[in-house]
Amino acid sequence: MKKTGVLLINLGTPDSPSTRDVRKYLTEFLNDPRVIDISAVGRFFLVNGIIVPFRAPKSAKIYKELWDLWNGESPLLTYGNILKHKLQEKFKDEDVTVEIAMRYQNPSLDDVLAKMEKVGYDQLVILPLFPHYASSSSGSAMEKALRIIRKWWAIPDTKVISNFYDHEGYIDAFVERAKQNEVSSYDHVIFSYHGLPERQIDKVHPDLKCSDCDCDKEFKPDQHLCYRNECYQTSRLIANKLNLSESDYTVSFQSRLGKTPWLTPYSDKVVEDLAKQGMKKLLVFSPAFIADCLETSVEIGVEYQEIFEEHGGEKVQLVESLNDSPIWIDTVEDLVRREI
Repeated sequence: MKKTGVLLINLGTPDSPSTRDVRKYLTEFLNDPRVIDISAVGRFFLVNGIIVPFRAPKSAKIYKELWDLWNGESPLLTYGNILKHKLQEKFKDEDVTVEIAMRYQNPSLDDVLAKMEKVGYDQLVILPLFPHYASSSSGSAMEKALRIIRKWWAIPDTKVISNFYDHEGYIDAFVERAKQNEVSSYDHVIFSYHGLPERQIDKVHPDLKCSDCDCDKEFKPDQHLCYRNECYQTSRLIANKLNLSESDYTVSFQSRLGKTPWLTPYSDKVVEDLAKQGMKKLLVFSPAFIADCLETSVEIGVEYQEIFEEHGGEKVQLVESLNDSPIWIDTVEDLVRREI
């Protein structure tokens, strides 16, 4: 077998919940032109003059809440390292080395790839840990990794996995997580995905506006790498395996920023509306995240619970993310083996 390097990439996390470290993380994250896709000058003043100075102290408090929920650690980094080690075990008798890096902060892509360059691999497999392609997540991770690799003197055969939203193992892993709860006992199910500005979706298929597309009704195989299209398909696949009808669940989008149109419906509004309709128990998936993080543990697990109770509901139950699920580890192994 060829000497193979496997690079797993996730979004990133502050080094600690301190305001200083959160500020560093937000500065790197939000200055990425694939994240805030406006003019360079406009982005510089918006991010560094307005968003980061005002948002960092507030975000630090929320990250502190996350750290407290997870025994003083970042679950994204904890489960990233577990995934790395368990995947390495799958290849223990083969000439394959697994590494993990974060797109923002540490372990950095620069440091991890500098280490990998010295090994002299015959081939590389790059797997951004984002099930659904988005330019601001998968695209950004791939762009930076390839920008670093292209400067190497000896560039190995390099393969990139852009998405895995419909991989059967990924779907089955979430189904298994859901079955840890008595699904039929809940009044409604929500599939909540990280939101994106509509303009970023429009750039994927410039001849079709996101607002005019009906991928929420049926999967569009010709809409290649459309985030919204992939999210709805993931929801259908999970729902089918759980025997949910279309009326049993809602697909929504969370974590919007700014005043420009983002993908709708908004998850917090859906939670509020369902409470007002008299529903008492909600089961919420967040399939865009393969490890629990701020958006799952705090935004859904804490903030949406508060919204639901405020409007008459009782329980918002978050479906645990894939984290260290054996099915998930097997899925990553399969994704990598397909390339090597």
